[in-house]
Formats: sequence, structure tokens, C-alpha cells
Amino acid sequence: MSPVNLVITLLLLSTLAYYLGQGRALALARPLGGIRHLHSLPLYYGMRSALWCGLPALALVVLWLVFDDPLTRWLALASMPPEAVPGGAAERSLLLSTIVNVASGALAGDGQPAAVVAAAHRYQEVRATGQHLIAGLAIASALGGLAWGVRRMSPQLRARQEVEAVFRWALLASASIAIFTTLGILLSVLFESMRFFDAVPASDFLFGLEWSPQTAIRADQVGSSAAFGAVPLFVGTLLISAIALLVAVPVGLMSAIYLGEYASARVRDIAKPLLEILAGVPTVVYGFFAALTVAPLIRDLGERFGLSVSSESALAAGLVMGVMIIPFVSSLADDVITAVPRSLRDGSLAMGATRAETIKKVIIPAALPGIVGGILLAASRAIGETMIVVMAAGLAANLTVNPLEAVTTITVQIVTLLVGDQEFDSPKTLAAFALGLMLFVTTLLLNVIALRVVKKYRERYD
Repeated sequence: MSPVNLVITLLLLSTLAYYLGQGRALALARPLGGIRHLHSLPLYYGMRSALWCGLPALALVVLWLVFDDPLTRWLALASMPPEAVPGGAAERSLLLSTIVNVASGALAGDGQPAAVVAAAHRYQEVRATGQHLIAGLAIASALGGLAWGVRRMSPQLRARQEVEAVFRWALLASASIAIFTTLGILLSVLFESMRFFDAVPASDFLFGLEWSPQTAIRADQVGSSAAFGAVPLFVGTLLISAIALLVAVPVGLMSAIYLGEYASARVRDIAKPLLEILAGVPTVVYGFFAALTVAPLIRDLGERFGLSVSSESALAAGLVMGVMIIPFVSSLADDVITAVPRSLRDGSLAMGATRAETIKKVIIPAALPGIVGGILLAASRAIGETMIVVMAAGLAANLTVNPLEAVTTITVQIVTLLVGDQEFDSPKTLAAFALGLMLFVTTLLLNVIALRVVKKYRERYD
């Protein structure tokens, strides 16, 4: 039985256990005069039975999925003659891949050594035996848990406490997974960045003014001495993000104020979904629009005024990116403006303030934490955007604050460094992790600043 079919079977058995447990609880309550004589509601008795049925069996399936492939590969390799097994780790890995491909049919067995074909048959046998064994154990465990959960019921059973304890541990596990995943990502980037800084001084990376990561294979080739100054990348990232925010923040905030305070219900119901459609447009579409429409338009306008405008410019990318992130600002700002208590509005109007004064002096300060959160989300989205920058701003790492020239960003360079078959042992490739670490630190500082602003004004208006 395949893992998917096994999980579906266990879910069906758990559903059956739920209804059987609930029915058993109702049957116990009937002679006593009703469910008020039960310690917990019948719902919790059913959930307890379902948990006893499903959790142990699912735990077995998870353990099998974790250890099945390594154990099967080891047994297949152990079945081969010792002289047919290479001593090197890379050779053994290649041999295992060949065995698995032959066993799955991706690679024909004809022409392969007899030991490899025999190991492939052994791999198939062990895999099939393991699937049948785990299916039998899981179903037997589910049926045993079902019987235990239903038969051990009594009116005094604290079913609610048991169910809530399980869900409490499940929530704790979910939170722990999120924390450890974030920690794992940070540590993986940090370790690779340390390898990069062993080869390139941190001062050259942080304060260098030239970015040219291309290295040569031999020392006598052109470009053998690369330059890893990240300042042009940071300046380009901040320039394009600043242009995008200059477009998105005023437009998004003004549209949120209009929708929340001035628009009728009909206009709001039509305008808000139309505005949020912008968030669903693929970034490659924005990139095409920026490269084929906005960039030529900016270049033509610049030529009319005698300005030298690059065919790929930070201004074109920033303007289109600003349009893309408008919904991030407007939607969150509209939600927090609408959530401001009506009493604050009524109190301000009762004191003789106009609607505009109420919005400026009362509503905006009260909704400022949410507005800052929306701007922060938009800024993070702008900093992490890649496709629009590639298509509209180019790949040139120019150190300039002129929005009419071509620039590049950190994310674009990360993608460029990791494209193709790369070995993670050269400064060129490891530079991508250093850039990722710097980007992480930058966004972390933005979050800290935003949290300070939010905390300050929440204390003021709570």
C-alpha cells in the first residue's frame, strides 16, 4: 500500500473512531438522564477516540517515511559482494543511484553488472516488504487505538482535558517547527557566509565600491582577481525600493483613507477588490510592462528634455514595482483605519473638528501601528523583488543614485551567482550567501524599527 493510500485509510478510520466515540458517549449518557451527567461534551469523547486511533498509526508512518529509504538503500548495498562495493563515498553514492534507477525502471538493467541488477531486485523486494509491513502495523495500531478509545470510556472520563492537552502540544510543536526552521535557515546562511569571509575580508565586502565577482580558472586569465564590494548592490537596492515606496505609500494610504472614510459602501465593494487585483498579477507580467512600456516611455521623455536616460533604469523598475506593492499598503491601511473605534471619530466630531481634521489628528495616529506594518511589508516585498529588476533595471552593478541609470539589486545578484552548475567552494558562489545574510540583517533592522514605532503608539492609544 502506498503512503498516500495508507494515510487516507488512517484518516477514514479516525473519522469512524470519532463517530463511534461520540455515539458511545451518548449511549453512556442516556441511562443517566442526558449529556449533562457526562464530564465532557460528546464532541470531546469522539475526538479522543479519533486521536487514539490516528496519532499512533500516523507516528509509525512518519517514522517509516524517515527511515525507509536510507534503510532500504543500506540493505540493497549490503546484499552486494564486498568486491563490488567501491571504497569511496562518492563512488558508493553513484552506485546507489544506479541501483535505485534500475529498480525504478528509469535505467535499463541491460548492460549493467549482475551485482547491480541483483541489488536492484533486492531493493524492490525490501521496499515492497517494508510497505506491506508498515501498512499492517499502522492499520493494526489504528484498530487497536480505536478499540481502546471506545471501550475505556466512562461518564467521569476527562475527555476534554486529554484532547486539549494533545492540541496544546500540537500547537507547541508547530511553533517550534517555525522557530527551528528560521534558525536553520539563518545558520545555514551564516556558516556559508563565514566561509566566504575567510576568503574575502569583511571590510572589502561591506565597504568596497566595485562589484565584479567573476573569477578565472587560471591566474593568467583576465578577471582572475574578482572584486566583491557590495556597496553598489546596497545602493541599487535602496534606490529602487525608495522609488517604489514613494509611489506606493502615498497612493496606497490615500486610497485607504478614501475607501475607509469617504467612499460609499457600493464604491468600496467595487474599488477595493479591483485594487487588490494588482497583488495577484505575476511579477513577470510587471517585468514585461516595465521593459516594453515604461522604460521606453521614460527614455523618450528624457530625450525630449535633453536628459540621458539608460534603456534600463532604476526609475522604470521602481515605478512599476511601486504599482505592484500598492495593495500591500492600501489593504492593510484600510483594515486598520476601519478598525479604529467609532467613539474616537464621534468624540472628535463632537468637539467641532472637521472630517479632515479628525482623519489627520485622530484616525491616522490611532491606526499608525497598522499603517507602519503595511509599509514595512511593502518595503520587504520591494527589497526582495527580482524579476522586475532583471527586466527593467538590468544587471550592471553601478554605484549611482541617479534613477535614470541602470542599477542592480542584491536579490538579482544572488540569482545570477547561483544560476547553472555551481560548486560551493569558490568566493563567487559563496558571495550569494553573504549577500543573503546582509539582506537578512537589513530586513531585521527594519522590523526592529517598525516594532518600536508600533509599540510606542500602541501604548499611547490603548
